[in-house]
Amino acid sequence: MSLVSTDWLEKNLSKVKIFDATWTMSKRSPKEEYLKEHIPGAIFFDLDEHSDKDNPLPHQMSNSDYWTRMLWSFGIENSDQIILYSSNSEIFSEYRLWFNLKYFGHDENKIKILEGGFSKWKKENKQITSELPKLKEVKNYKVKENKSWIIKKNQIEENIKKKKFILVDSRISDRFEGKIEEPRPGLKRGHIENAINIPFKDFVNLENNTLKNEDELKELFNKKNIKYNDEVVFYCGSGTSCAVNAFTWNKITGKSPQIYMGSWSEFGKK
Repeated sequence: MSLVSTDWLEKNLSKVKIFDATWTMSKRSPKEEYLKEHIPGAIFFDLDEHSDKDNPLPHQMSNSDYWTRMLWSFGIENSDQIILYSSNSEIFSEYRLWFNLKYFGHDENKIKILEGGFSKWKKENKQITSELPKLKEVKNYKVKENKSWIIKKNQIEENIKKKKFILVDSRISDRFEGKIEEPRPGLKRGHIENAINIPFKDFVNLENNTLKNEDELKELFNKKNIKYNDEVVFYCGSGTSCAVNAFTWNKITGKSPQIYMGSWSEFGKK
């Protein structure tokens, strides 16, 4: 079970570690929103802060040493059950944190997405707080990095010729088709050659931010003639929203999620 309900979390608040992984491209301040209200015990995860700051591309994966020390500072242990949510994040950024945790070797059975996120939690009048969790550093977390899950630009370029894997672009269709400008400056319109478009929002019931049922999820891949034994790599603008697609693919097939982390921010440079 890779998803948990708000009712389940309410009953198990004291038994889990929780991350508010809200990130947005708008002018909102997710950190300020978190400081005003969040699920009790939730730790704020700042995607910008915890990405590789030495890389000019946005949201590139940090190295394993940084990730280990970050989790130490949060008091996270390998045995912890971790619940992830976001608050009105239009890109469902909790799925990117799911990928990060899984990439660095946290037990996949111990990483869960809160169905409906903070919006559903609040709508159901469940407990919220502004109190910050008391974090106690624990220096025993060990990572096991799955480096093959992050695809590099040279592999994408080689795949254009050899077509070893299916490349799925998770951006909205207007961006994929080059009908609108990219939200980041300095990028061309369009998509990587041979890529297939499955927008990440197609996987979600937007009225309540829950994932669609399994049959509906499978149909999204079936319509694109993607078979469950195919090797599939996902990309988007900066390796973030495509984690929704990667999560879904992993949930349906059990296959390891693979993301071209540089995504269009790298490949689409003018």
